[in-house]
Amino acid sequence: MDLRIFTEPQQGAGYDTLLAVAKATEDLGFDAFFRSDHYLRMGSGDGLPGPTDAWITLAGLARETKRIRLGTLMTAGTFRLPGVLAIQVAGVDQMSGGRVELGLGAGWFEEEHKAYGIPFPKEKFARLEEQLAIVTGLWATEAGQTFSHHGTYYDLTDSPALPKPAQAKVPVLIGGHGASRTPRLAAQYADEFNMPFASIEDTERQFGRVRAAAEEAGRKGDDLVYSNALVVCAGKDDAEVARRAAAIGREVDDLKTNGLAGSPAEIVDKIGRYAQIGSQRVYLQILDLHDLDHLDLISAQVQSQLR
Repeated sequence: MDLRIFTEPQQGAGYDTLLAVAKATEDLGFDAFFRSDHYLRMGSGDGLPGPTDAWITLAGLARETKRIRLGTLMTAGTFRLPGVLAIQVAGVDQMSGGRVELGLGAGWFEEEHKAYGIPFPKEKFARLEEQLAIVTGLWATEAGQTFSHHGTYYDLTDSPALPKPAQAKVPVLIGGHGASRTPRLAAQYADEFNMPFASIEDTERQFGRVRAAAEEAGRKGDDLVYSNALVVCAGKDDAEVARRAAAIGREVDDLKTNGLAGSPAEIVDKIGRYAQIGSQRVYLQILDLHDLDHLDLISAQVQSQLR
């Protein structure tokens, strides 16, 4: 079971804080550092020091880390034109020496679009499908050849399809709860399917849909990596768990029901139940980015039991 660290910096974290978490992620042996792609805090609070851009942040971390994978859950398709996104991700992949992964979603948080003057189209899912075709098509075009796409929302003519990523294939992540269109899109474009913040039962059901869609598309169900994203709140004892839950404004019982919370042994047990229904990777959503002792505990007493 791979454990990856997943951050939500729009809740209030600047680059230096993210760098400290990324370095701890690397030093403590976790597989990857991922971040959300949002420009507005959710819930109460001032969100200071303000938002950071996902791909600018990852570009900096690409030069300041050496081993960990870097990526997004999920880049909002509404924020970037697909040709520009392909250039950005390829550039960061080069800067990292081939350690980037692209999670791409349709975008959903309307308030952040209003706050920063970003168009929020109604046809988000259809646009996402074209975006995936363009981004992956640009990367797959051989050097010296050109790429064209004439779709409903985007029109590219004779693109040189440069630059190329350092990796031969940048892993693409698609995720979500949708029962039909999401599995179909994952089957067509994804290297990994991620089920965010879902129960074991809902995860098993959705993984089954994705496997069936993959086989219908002519792929093997096992061609994809299957993963979950879950909030984590670990503690050596009940008091430490309660303290960490209070720090992120959550109730312990809710975290235990809907995430990974409690002692390291409790968390290992629940991750094991996700593994039994096919989850191969867990993105641990860390909401208090100043509590690096939390990462140390998870590394020493959770990750060590899952390898």
